[in-house]
Amino acid sequence: MKIDPNNHVPIFLQIVEQIAASIAAGVFRPGESLPAQRSLAVSLGVNPNTVQKALDELERRGLVVSRRGVGMFVTDRGNESALTQTEEVVAEAFRRGLIAARESNLTGARMMKIFENVLLEMYESRETP
Repeated sequence: MKIDPNNHVPIFLQIVEQIAASIAAGVFRPGESLPAQRSLAVSLGVNPNTVQKALDELERRGLVVSRRGVGMFVTDRGNESALTQTEEVVAEAFRRGLIAARESNLTGARMMKIFENVLLEMYESRETP
């Protein structure tokens, strides 16, 4: 995980989004524990309270559950819930992009071409070592 301190999104939400995406992708599976708060804070270079705030939000969303004295664990429905929430975030990002495109008078065909080009760039960059 990487935190961008220059991003307009608060750091704790960046952590939430990245852990949720990891749960959705199956990196963390139902019943598995998340990294400890302190080790996560050290690896990200952030205050432990910021990590705790992120973990609290993940628990509020039903993605993880706290087991006193043991740690945070992905809930049985964590993967499914995270995937749904990720899809909602992606849909909202698409919506904002489409609004900007429409306000610039781009045609539907041009918007599709832009989307296809970006999608291809993303997948080609993942395949390149």
